[in-house]
Amino acid sequence: MLEPVDQVAAELRAAGTPERAEGSKAYLHSELEFFGATVAAVRAAARRARREATTRSEALALVEGLWARPVFELRLAAALVLVDAVPQLEARDLAVVEGLVRESHTWALVDVLAGDCAGPLVTRLEADGADLTPVLDRWAVDEDFWVRRCALLVHERALRAGAGDWARFTRYADAMLEEREFFIRKAIGWVLRSASKRRPDLVRAWVEPRLERMSGVTRREAVKYL
Repeated sequence: MLEPVDQVAAELRAAGTPERAEGSKAYLHSELEFFGATVAAVRAAARRARREATTRSEALALVEGLWARPVFELRLAAALVLVDAVPQLEARDLAVVEGLVRESHTWALVDVLAGDCAGPLVTRLEADGADLTPVLDRWAVDEDFWVRRCALLVHERALRAGAGDWARFTRYADAMLEEREFFIRKAIGWVLRSASKRRPDLVRAWVEPRLERMSGVTRREAVKYL
């Protein structure tokens, strides 16, 4: 019987096609290997592997094993296993997320780790009384723009739901507003767009005095629903 990581790799290699692998690699401008499997196939394989890794430590070991192989689909599976394990994760596991973000080098992995994993984890832990602002403050000024993007996207899901720490997000966004990095500009606009679905007046009041400082991509995303 294959080990869990070997099993996932075998499944996804069999599910891939050379044409899709070539197209995905070119689209993401990635140096990783690609099997050419669909996201649906990756989700299914990650879900099956996760059934055998029921504890926090087992899930983290599975994540580590999958991520160790420089194959996009295996790293995506690792991120999805981590997302599924959020209810079991602890504050110290944000360091695991941060480490993976630093090694991702593509939005296709960073956004899963940031928005789907770190975001709900921060929301849950802070609801239980944890103060994670020092961690996020450090992320927001990190030299790695993917880590800074993570500090922004952590807020997206909660703000989309009409909750979340608006003051903290806007503090980060204001400091990064004039950055030239596309993935920072896009992230600011994306979170503002999400927040505007529930609290349009709040977003409008923040955006209007900053319109001249915003890049076109930030502005277009921010005002989409206003």
